[in-house]
Amino acid sequence: MQIREAVLEDLPRLLDIYNYAVRETVATFDLTEQTLEQRSEWFGKYGGRFPLIVAELDGVVAGYSCLSSFRAKPAYDRTAELSVYIDPEYWGRGVGKRLMKEIIERGKAVGHHSIVACITGGNEVSVKLHEQLGFRFVGTFRECGYKFDAWQDVSFYELLI
Repeated sequence: MQIREAVLEDLPRLLDIYNYAVRETVATFDLTEQTLEQRSEWFGKYGGRFPLIVAELDGVVAGYSCLSSFRAKPAYDRTAELSVYIDPEYWGRGVGKRLMKEIIERGKAVGHHSIVACITGGNEVSVKLHEQLGFRFVGTFRECGYKFDAWQDVSFYELLI
């Protein structure tokens, strides 16, 4: 497995992985699939303090992870929000763990102090992975999102790095 910076040529694959999550999971609260143009704008927000990395297996991008701005106000500048998305064909192969370990290291390298993760209720695999990597539960917003005809809770986890 190779972990590397995402490049523009990865964008169609990143779009496929993300749109699967939109259609089939509550991992994202987007309700409609993204277009390549929308994802191009999203891609442009990464680099420098906000890395976007991919895991590649046998020449195929199996998943990606990124650090995003947590909030716009300056006092939040050293806190980032972590996202990780894996193609379901690669679930259970350690892709998410490798990506998260690497994105945490990159977060440290660019000077972040803390990383926040928002995990939708019922995603115990993600909870377990975050806890294995040192994240701790800090609270839940109950019924704050509505997707697939049901209210969704979101739990927040943090890692001080």
